[in-house]
Amino acid sequence: MSLKCRNLGWSARGKPIVEGIELKVEPGEMLGLIGPNGSGKSTLLRMLAGIRKPSVGEVLLNEQPLYAMRQRDIAQKLALVEQHADTTERITVRDAVELGRTPWLSALRGWSPEDDAIVDRALEDVDLAGFDNRQWHTLSGGERQRVHIARALAQQPQILLLDEPTNHLDIRHQMAILQMVANLKTTCVLALHDLNQAMMCHKVCVLRGGRKVAQGASREVLDELLLRETFGVRAHFLEDPNDGETIIRIMPHA
Repeated sequence: MSLKCRNLGWSARGKPIVEGIELKVEPGEMLGLIGPNGSGKSTLLRMLAGIRKPSVGEVLLNEQPLYAMRQRDIAQKLALVEQHADTTERITVRDAVELGRTPWLSALRGWSPEDDAIVDRALEDVDLAGFDNRQWHTLSGGERQRVHIARALAQQPQILLLDEPTNHLDIRHQMAILQMVANLKTTCVLALHDLNQAMMCHKVCVLRGGRKVAQGASREVLDELLLRETFGVRAHFLEDPNDGETIIRIMPHA
């Protein structure tokens, strides 16, 4: 399933926050959104998810305008995990993840063993098997983040939007979540701060001041000049002798 937007923009009090975004994510592609704080990454993700109505432009899901689709139909195809997502304190981990099945339930289609199996798999995927009865208020920030991701996985979306998915996670779970996302046969857009994590994506889209300044294969787009102009840092590109992968070393700009 493809996702794209045309001339997408959103303004607050007459001030453009995001403007003129042209973007296309191919089926099965993993796209990293990068840019400084305030560059519009979260706003763009919310518009792509249909949560924030654009001031101008449109979002297309498989060539169909998002505004013309029912929320239930969107939720069956697309899931968003926001950076500052939260949920009620009086809920268990399993209850929270089961909410991801809501778009698929109806008066004619009640809860089934298949739904239980999907929830079980989602919990396993984020390393929370056995946490079913833990209360939300007892979880750490990283555990809550993984529950939100599990809820999105339980939706079984064809497109997954993640805003800072490794936020609050320890290093092991950061790598596990990114590897899991990479292994999914799901179109995925991730807002990321870590440039080395962005190198794991098929492509990156670089935002600065609410506008797109570059998009393409990560190893082609991310260069010293772009990182200096976008983030104000010096970058050196090193090759890991173990596997030949490129590593970015960041230093303050002199």
